[in-house]
Amino acid sequence: MAVKERVGLVVSDKMDKTVVVAVENRSAHPKYGKIVAKTKRYKVHDEENKCKTGDRVRIQETRPLSRTKRWVVIDILTSPSQA
Repeated sequence: MAVKERVGLVVSDKMDKTVVVAVENRSAHPKYGKIVAKTKRYKVHDEENKCKTGDRVRIQETRPLSRTKRWVVIDILTSPSQA
């Protein structure tokens, strides 16, 4: 079975060991062909509280960690402080 991975932007880091990551999916409308962006927000486990708002992160699906958490941060790709 393939492991699900996504890349998204951290939009909230106010919880302890949890961040909210927005993943944008762009696809063409089936009838009209216009590119439509759909955003899904995931609650993601961040063990060391390293992620900050604005970071681009890679997340991976895992076992349920809480009622809403099913994802874990794999690595931080870019950070606004680095740019």
